[in-house]
Amino acid sequence: MTNVAVSENRETTGPAGLLDPLTAGWLGLWGLLALVAAGTGTGYPFGADDPQLDSTMLRLLPVEAGPSFFAAMLLTAAALVLVSRRTTPTGPLRVLLLGYGWAVAFVLAVVVPGVQVLALLGYAPMLLIGAPFGWPPVDYADVFTWPLAARVAAMCGGVLLSGVLLGWQRRTAGSCVGCGRDGTDRGWTTPAAAARWGRWAVGVAALIPVGYALTRFAWLAGIPLGVSRDGLADLWESGAVWAGAGLGAFATVGSVLTLGLVQRWGERFPRWMVGLAGRRVPVRLAVIPAAAVAVLATAAGLNALSLPEFWEPGRGLSAAGLPLMFFPLWGLALGAATYAYHLRRRGACGRCNLG
Repeated sequence: MTNVAVSENRETTGPAGLLDPLTAGWLGLWGLLALVAAGTGTGYPFGADDPQLDSTMLRLLPVEAGPSFFAAMLLTAAALVLVSRRTTPTGPLRVLLLGYGWAVAFVLAVVVPGVQVLALLGYAPMLLIGAPFGWPPVDYADVFTWPLAARVAAMCGGVLLSGVLLGWQRRTAGSCVGCGRDGTDRGWTTPAAAARWGRWAVGVAALIPVGYALTRFAWLAGIPLGVSRDGLADLWESGAVWAGAGLGAFATVGSVLTLGLVQRWGERFPRWMVGLAGRRVPVRLAVIPAAAVAVLATAAGLNALSLPEFWEPGRGLSAAGLPLMFFPLWGLALGAATYAYHLRRRGACGRCNLG
């Protein structure tokens, strides 16, 4: 009786909201900019003026073909978003359209950002805190560049497109567009099952960044782990050892916060947090940052593994670079841990009443 009633109340459409027009507008705007760059030959962010081009998978795309490629990809994706609410494809057509959309989302969210956006996130505390004191001694114009802005914009577009595609995929499958439930229980998505496999995912996701941090802390302690003594001396002379320590600290904090996905203090604020003690931690407060880091870690790892020099002994394949080999695994594990946390803590859906 209950299952039938709930199933009848399940909404597979839902209100249009702002996600579709926002996503279509965002992709369309950047698609038009790419079209202008293709026509004028100027303004393409990943060309000769991109200092990080050779360190990303974008180097595999000829610069002269880049603007046309991105214009076609972004404008067709924007068109796909606009028609997604008005079509309910089935069979091979559904697979084809969703496959193309997810491929575009992957390129925007994972391929384009590379390691630069994750590095900026790690350096951000040092840059923000040290700016009033003139430290670190960097030219901020060399940090916040047009190519970096384009990478952040691409990631935002990929995330927005993923949200549209997820809703469309659920609707065309007959599931609730809000929570994805379809009225049938699946053992691995129950809270009890998610708690079990989520612990394993959290363990992997917390361990890998610690390995990265250890190499950077070793340099700060004067131990040439993965680098020569002359190389370590150069790091100290340039001050890069402090930047590495900052990234190591960022990785360590992230590892500790990852443990919160299976700890009580990840569900209720601890006692020492005055004003919040004992209150429930909003699910999105944990899910959104963790999901963002999962995407960026995957992007950084895949880009590193695509570099030929990464596989040269003594360079990428060293104690200093070896942790990057596990960054894709880190991203996948953190994404799985985040999803398990979501499954454990999500309540009843306001649209379909399931849960």
